[in-house]
Amino acid sequence: MEFSSYISVQWIYYLLTGLYALSVFSVIVVILSENRSPVKSLAWITVLLVVPLVGLILYFFFGRSIQKKRIISRRNQRKLKKNETSGFRPDYKKAGLSPTSIRQIKLGQALAAATYYEGNDVVFFNNGKDKFDALIDDINNARHYILVEYYIIDEDETGRKFRDALVAAAKRGVKVRLIYDHVGSFSASRKFWKSLREAGIEVYPFFRVAFPSLGTRINWRNHRKIVVIDGEKGYIGGMNIADRYLKDDWRDLHLRLEGPAVSALQYNFAVDWNFMGQPLIEEQGKPRIFNKETPVGIQMVTSGPTGYWPNLSMMFQKAISNALRRVYVMTPYFLPDESLLKTLQTAALSHVDVRILIPQKPDSVIMRHASFSYISECLSAGIKIYLYEKGMMHSKALIIDDDIVSLGSTNFDFRSFEHNFEANLFIYDKEFNAKMVEEFREACANSTRVNPSEWHNRPLKSRMIESVVRLMAPVL
Repeated sequence: MEFSSYISVQWIYYLLTGLYALSVFSVIVVILSENRSPVKSLAWITVLLVVPLVGLILYFFFGRSIQKKRIISRRNQRKLKKNETSGFRPDYKKAGLSPTSIRQIKLGQALAAATYYEGNDVVFFNNGKDKFDALIDDINNARHYILVEYYIIDEDETGRKFRDALVAAAKRGVKVRLIYDHVGSFSASRKFWKSLREAGIEVYPFFRVAFPSLGTRINWRNHRKIVVIDGEKGYIGGMNIADRYLKDDWRDLHLRLEGPAVSALQYNFAVDWNFMGQPLIEEQGKPRIFNKETPVGIQMVTSGPTGYWPNLSMMFQKAISNALRRVYVMTPYFLPDESLLKTLQTAALSHVDVRILIPQKPDSVIMRHASFSYISECLSAGIKIYLYEKGMMHSKALIIDDDIVSLGSTNFDFRSFEHNFEANLFIYDKEFNAKMVEEFREACANSTRVNPSEWHNRPLKSRMIESVVRLMAPVL
């Protein structure tokens, strides 16, 4: 009896071991079949072979690809795009665009079917109070509809004030639709969302994380921050809805937009709304066209893990590689992939003025170590690094020469370029560019420039921690 029991246990052990080995082998086959970059494929295969159980868990949550998943049908996409661009034909010559800007615009069109719009008015905010006050005022004056999409909506004083404004708008007959990221807004209670729904607001979480879909959703977050009001006014940038964005020691950037480019914000919200399983948005505003001597030209480019190309990464690479005078980067987290790092280094070695501004103390210790691990390679190429000292610098912007600025939700890191759903405006205007250069230099005045010799002689412990944390950069 004991012998037969031993044999049974042995067979069960062999069976489970075989199934486990088959699972690891199957995952390796999947990784190879996806034809990813050799570095990534080898990294995942190494983890699976060295620590199989840990590797399987990590791959389940962070390694899988949803690139082939369609976010919207081609038919619905064509219908929305037709509504977006109805009656609008860009004139590059009239806008006085440089050949470099035109090539940048054409890349955005090829990657994301991103229309270039001229005749816009843009106001940027570098603090949460001014942005939030303007947003609440526009919500209070909304007449027809409001579209809202945020990564974070906290249930704090700011979140409740925002909710109350939306509820008041809904009660006076304004149609309100809201998308929030389920992970980013996880701290808000069910009661908070229920109060919005009870007011007649349509509220949906993006990629709701729950069993059994946990592993297929948790790694891909909607990081966009978009508001459209009556199809006439739009907001986009890096600020979420939470108290911390209104603090004096939190520096950030956001845009208020009027003009035909608002149609691009509405189009991209409508795509995400349809992805939620909701019907196409039929309302269409009539944005005002601003007839200035040099109308602000705007192109909205989005990216996400379902796309064939890494849209924003490629747009950044193109802009940086074409720079002749300067490249200024503002980002809370600096974790560039190999191609972007080489592009920045190439620009600096070509005597382009490349400057990168990051916070001295970001809101994540791990991200601080990971970001700092890239500084030595930047300094060796002549890139100037500035560490912001007056609190959290959450601004996300790329400034190229005198005529191109990109601003939106995208951090300069792996997660934004590969795993998150992001949205940025590319603004082709010398006047706006000059304002952003001034903003960058003002932030640098409150920063410390990294001294190469001092940096290379920092404690060994710091360098070791940074090197270890850097290994996790692709999933941070």
